Amino acid sequence: MQVAVIGAGVIGVCTAYFLAEAGHDVVVMERRNHVAEEATFGDAGLLAADAVSPWAAPGMPTSVLALLHKANAPFLINKKWDTEIWRWLRQWSRECELTRYQLNRSRMHRLATYSHQLMVQLREHYQFDYEQSNGLLQLFRSEQDWQRAQTAIEFMKTAGIPHTVATKEQARAIEPALSPQTSFAGALHLPDAESGNCPLFTRYIRQLAQQLGVEFHFGCKVESIQQSHRGVMLEVDGAHYSADAVVLATGADSKKLLQPLKLALPAITHHHHAVTASVRNFESLPNQALFDDQHKVSITRLGNRIRIAGTAELGTRSAGLKNPAMHTLFQVAYDWLPDAANYNTATLWSGSSLSLPDGVPLLGATSIRNVFLNIGHGSSGWAMAAGSGKVVADIISDRATEIDMDGLTALRYQS
Repeated sequence: MQVAVIGAGVIGVCTAYFLAEAGHDVVVMERRNHVAEEATFGDAGLLAADAVSPWAAPGMPTSVLALLHKANAPFLINKKWDTEIWRWLRQWSRECELTRYQLNRSRMHRLATYSHQLMVQLREHYQFDYEQSNGLLQLFRSEQDWQRAQTAIEFMKTAGIPHTVATKEQARAIEPALSPQTSFAGALHLPDAESGNCPLFTRYIRQLAQQLGVEFHFGCKVESIQQSHRGVMLEVDGAHYSADAVVLATGADSKKLLQPLKLALPAITHHHHAVTASVRNFESLPNQALFDDQHKVSITRLGNRIRIAGTAELGTRSAGLKNPAMHTLFQVAYDWLPDAANYNTATLWSGSSLSLPDGVPLLGATSIRNVFLNIGHGSSGWAMAAGSGKVVADIISDRATEIDMDGLTALRYQS
């Protein structure tokens, strides 16, 4: 079967690799000039299956509303009176109910755990080095943040996820690099969580995919998808190309391609930011990745650089750096690791992703024959990329998936 994959981020490249491994003739179409040049390029670097969690969690609606008017808020709204945004927020707030949070997180954890198993197999078989490291320390600045974290901690206990609940003193023993000037209420240590360089990993997978015969076409924009007598017809820069099937791994652009097909999804674009700075003092670097829960900002090491990533502006339709978001990223970096990097010469980045109210991606078949999805991973794309690519390849190949797909397909919205 000839399959076209639209999008050459980490999701699309993993999908192409597993499709080729299953014996399909695969073509990847990407509007940029290389793989990993959009959301994947600024990925936070967290490959932490145990930490994958939906934004929609108990207590979050109240927290978000309280922070909306603050310049350093982790969530911003681009157009406060945009009906699409408020409709999405209403759906999102319903997903914050405890039972919904537990269900959504269990679905994400199922996929992320499977994805991590595949990642380990790939890494050990091909001897990848994508600047990976182990451990994640989640830091909770206020007592209110710490109390809200108890829901996540209970989930980890139930799911059997290795973790350590740490006091301030214990957290500083786990991570001596933390600035003594910044106070916090508590911490959560996930020893098995990983971090690394997502664009580098994506380039490795591209090489493997090409060895299996995958063709990559760059600088081409898919403008529309139509059904044809063969399967699907793609309009690409004014020309038409046919394929037996198509997989959308298109991130923020997915809604535009799906609307003409009458596939309406409760998705919204969110804009996020990242700062990458060269290391100045290696002795001041943390042993593992850090996550500031209040600001929803992560700090990960990428070789001789560190990446600070986070903040989400909901509903934005235009790219660009936002000063309040960048200020928050720099402030978090200076708060926790003031001497670790050359922040004054850092590289700034911003990009967009697609977010669903429940945080769970959409994988597999749609109501349109031969059109498949691999979208909606939000900020956890890398943690679920390998698993998502494998299950979509299995579905297209008419093979049984290795994990339960309940809640991971478009059926949860179509019903």
